[in-house]
Amino acid sequence: MTEQSDATQVPSSSGDRLGDLRSELAGLQTEMASPALSELDTMGTSELVAAMNEQNRGVPDAVEQASGQIAAVVDAVAERLARGGRLLYVGAGTAGRLGVLDASECPPTFGTPPGLVVAIIAGGPQAIQKPVEYAEDNATAGARDLHDIEVTEADAVVGISASGRTPYVIGALEEARSRGAFTASLACNHDSPISKLADVAIDVVVGPEFVAGSTRLKAGTAQKLVLNMISTLTMVKLGKTYGNLMVDLRATNNKLLARAQRTVQHATGVDANTAIRALDSVGGSVKAAILVVLTGVEPGQAKSALEDAGGFLRKAIEARG
Repeated sequence: MTEQSDATQVPSSSGDRLGDLRSELAGLQTEMASPALSELDTMGTSELVAAMNEQNRGVPDAVEQASGQIAAVVDAVAERLARGGRLLYVGAGTAGRLGVLDASECPPTFGTPPGLVVAIIAGGPQAIQKPVEYAEDNATAGARDLHDIEVTEADAVVGISASGRTPYVIGALEEARSRGAFTASLACNHDSPISKLADVAIDVVVGPEFVAGSTRLKAGTAQKLVLNMISTLTMVKLGKTYGNLMVDLRATNNKLLARAQRTVQHATGVDANTAIRALDSVGGSVKAAILVVLTGVEPGQAKSALEDAGGFLRKAIEARG
């Protein structure tokens, strides 16, 4: 995640401005109150659990409705990363934190460099743990932060906003478009302002929240599912898996070391000791260890063999089949 100025733009106290905003928000599904939950505060705990589970059931269906747009974004992101670009998430509040979460998981899961998938959150790093007042209202800051990270036409920028109207995200997407980057939006209302700015708009409409307006709930769940799909499927298309095995993981703790060993065993059928020896012979690279075991290539040649195959393990195996 990039460092940013924590300067914020305090909104005008003008009644007219706030009146316009109230009218705008009143028409958004993410701001509506569900009549079916109007007696929420009178329910018993078991009823509350059942009601919340029932509300959550529709989230995967809403995501499925946007599957075509999600696929288009994955293809566009993969194409740009393959030619040296970056995936940049931009958001404020919960949406920004979800971007941070997804970006931070890519290096250990897929062995990516830290600068490949980057999250930019309104208010800067301090906004991850606590709110930065009015940061989301500053469109100029959104544009500036994209400018400061030197976004280019090789990059893919995903603007995340449950309402779809967050000024910070709007400013960021406008800056990204002006620099020729691919732009995508992820919102939980139809035809939102950020949708109109994006090359591909992902609208995942989950309806009113369990607690009205609390978009960390269904909207947040939907956004997390979509971000999982964008990053994970992009990495699959870039050769970061072998089948469904995590072959580019970075073993940075004992759990991941054990997972690396099990992955080599699963892919090759060898015992644990053989898997450990293969990993040791190639400096811990799961991909290279599997290639050594399955093809007999010399450990010192495994890295170059993978590079010749563009990083795709299956292609490297087939080339020596």
